[in-house]
Amino acid sequence: MLRPLLSCLCVSLVVASASFAADWPQFRGPAGDGHADSKNLPTTWNEETNVAWKAAIPGKGWSSPSLFQNRLYLTAAVPNQADEPDGARSLHTLCVDAASGRILWDAEIFRQDTDAPKIHTKNSHASPTPLVEGNRVYVHFGHAGTACLDLAGTILWKDTSHAYEPVHGNGGSPVLVEGLLIFSCDGADDPFVVALDARTGLEKWRFNRSSDSKNKFSFSTPAVITVNGRQQLITPGSGVVNALDPVTGSEIWRVFYGDGYSVIPKPVYGNGLLFVATGYNTPNVMAIRPVGASGDVTDTHVAWTGKKAAPHTPSLLLVGDELYMVADKTNILTCVNARTGDEHWHERIGGNYSASPLFADGKIYVQSEEGPAIVIKPGKTFTKLADAGFKERTLASYAAGDNCLFIRTEKNLYRVQQK
Repeated sequence: MLRPLLSCLCVSLVVASASFAADWPQFRGPAGDGHADSKNLPTTWNEETNVAWKAAIPGKGWSSPSLFQNRLYLTAAVPNQADEPDGARSLHTLCVDAASGRILWDAEIFRQDTDAPKIHTKNSHASPTPLVEGNRVYVHFGHAGTACLDLAGTILWKDTSHAYEPVHGNGGSPVLVEGLLIFSCDGADDPFVVALDARTGLEKWRFNRSSDSKNKFSFSTPAVITVNGRQQLITPGSGVVNALDPVTGSEIWRVFYGDGYSVIPKPVYGNGLLFVATGYNTPNVMAIRPVGASGDVTDTHVAWTGKKAAPHTPSLLLVGDELYMVADKTNILTCVNARTGDEHWHERIGGNYSASPLFADGKIYVQSEEGPAIVIKPGKTFTKLADAGFKERTLASYAAGDNCLFIRTEKNLYRVQQK
């Protein structure tokens, strides 16, 4: 663990700050839906324009940055000593000062040996996004384990008891609800969802997922919604989406969607409908009515299904009555009526896509894998406001702060803001 001498002093100064209104503490932001309250965000940036700072990040990782009390948290897989065989990785959590880009601390969490499973070319060994609440940071490395740290980088607990056989590596991020840290473990076989006591890391419940899908592996991040005053944990997997009681892990309802697998997008909820993407090989988007749902509601509670230009990887974005989705490889951005699934428009925007779109400051930001990004105006007609982006591979999603965006590329982390 690397610790600057002033680390403890920095913790005190940051915690003492009074204004943290723009925290982005988990994957897809405060509500987990890709919405930010940030204002005065830039609409254009490149290597020379609107860059407040650029910080080199060691190793490789596609975890999106989380922002909490003027600090950024992210994970990375750093090669071990140069003389060790390829595949040996040290799995790290880093804390970066949001004002300056300086790395405040760098903590090794796990050491991964040369038997580490192969990953997809679009994945990394550090892809799930950290989650920050109160004085704790929770980091997840899929099959390699999960850990909790304090804001100074001290490891409070580690859990390696929920290992599974991964396919293509790790991906889904955890959520925190009612003092439980919950994540999906959809590996090569016997997929399950698990809840750990956030204080201790001990298992509180486990739900064994069952479907007819031939491929069991998936990478989705759960969503927590409230239906008629009751919380539901929405967890998509291969062939099925399950709604669970987040406190007990008992199933409330389920919807099957055939042989869909490698499900990645995080669900979104609004207007009484839950929107779920169904994964490979042919992705669909399903709108499900969770009100009154109990047991298998595949034939009774699916409001509509859309098959055109559905995403494999980027999460869906709901803004008002419109649902936006970006297809990974066909580079088609689509807007549909969220209540009916009827298309308002679709547009080819170029590039390939992994990052989830962001809604902030009255605009929608869409980031391509190759580096370019576009900014559009929400609405029933396609209106492009600006082009932006760096000339660096970019698969991570944005974090939004006061007047700025934080963008992780393959080798760097940027703060962009209007100058």
